[in-house]
Amino acid sequence: MNAGAAVIEHTGDYLNAVAHGREESRHDARSHFVDDEYSADLFNGYAVAAAELKAQFDERGIVVDRDHPLFVYLPCGVGGAPGGITFSLKDLFGADVHCFFAEPVAAPSMLVQLASGLTESIPISDLGLDGRTEADGLAVGRASMLVAPLMRSRVTGIHTVTDEQLLVLLRHAFDTAELEIEPSAAAGMAGPLILTRSPTGRRYLTEQGLAEKLATSCHVVWTTGGGLVPPAERQKHLARARALRADFTFDDA
Repeated sequence: MNAGAAVIEHTGDYLNAVAHGREESRHDARSHFVDDEYSADLFNGYAVAAAELKAQFDERGIVVDRDHPLFVYLPCGVGGAPGGITFSLKDLFGADVHCFFAEPVAAPSMLVQLASGLTESIPISDLGLDGRTEADGLAVGRASMLVAPLMRSRVTGIHTVTDEQLLVLLRHAFDTAELEIEPSAAAGMAGPLILTRSPTGRRYLTEQGLAEKLATSCHVVWTTGGGLVPPAERQKHLARARALRADFTFDDA
């Protein structure tokens, strides 16, 4: 069905496209611009997903408490979606939920912002990063300054993944579960591996008294994105992934 929408592409990165859209909307009295960088409405809308997840847990009898911790791994671009979901999950489950963001190595905008400890926006270009990645949904040059301050006390950790790892994870998702996802959606799938294999992840589990609770824990990988990927593009991703080998030891993480 043709809904009459027009898709406008811009050269440059994601933030440049958003800036163009914001400016065009400003000159159109009939326009309502949903600003992905600083929209409370969008943030609150994403937060609803956490309540929907809890409802699914209730239906399936999945308990989240001190002895049954919940680990959630969320792909992060500008931060609206993972931030809203994390904000609500922490409200629902408190200290019993541990939320981790996943970003591309070339575009770790939220990691850069939070690690800086600064209150002004820090672009990844300041670190010499170009943001070029197969995970186009996460290729963002700077984090949302609405979301970043809220995540300082809520997000448990942030990990990065290479394009090679993204594609191999995408292939595994398809081969083992017939999940048709895009590279961006595969980012969180590295989370459980990093948590249990890397020195940093294992140290966190030990320090928080979680290592002995892994057998009774629940792990959720947020894999939204991919349903509208053209079949030819999906096959191209899979073909590339089948020719790749990626390191998942995470000994240096």
